[in-house]
Amino acid sequence: MTITDEIRNSLQQAFSPRELEVVDDSESHRGHAGFREGGQSHFNVRIRAQAFAGQSRIARHRAVHAALGDIVGRIHALALDIDV
Repeated sequence: MTITDEIRNSLQQAFSPRELEVVDDSESHRGHAGFREGGQSHFNVRIRAQAFAGQSRIARHRAVHAALGDIVGRIHALALDIDV
């Protein structure tokens, strides 16, 4: 299973989002810090879930990081676009 799949599965399970997009953006970081051959190092995530209603931006980011657990420690960059 790829890290992309792990991210998608973890977020799906934790938040049951109505919209979820996980993009491995590693190739656009070739030559930069954290890049590794084969990708799976830089990710963009767009998630929309009712579970985030009433939460601050920081609380939403913390919730996503908590849901991802050790996955966050195995990647270099994670850009999050989170909303209800």
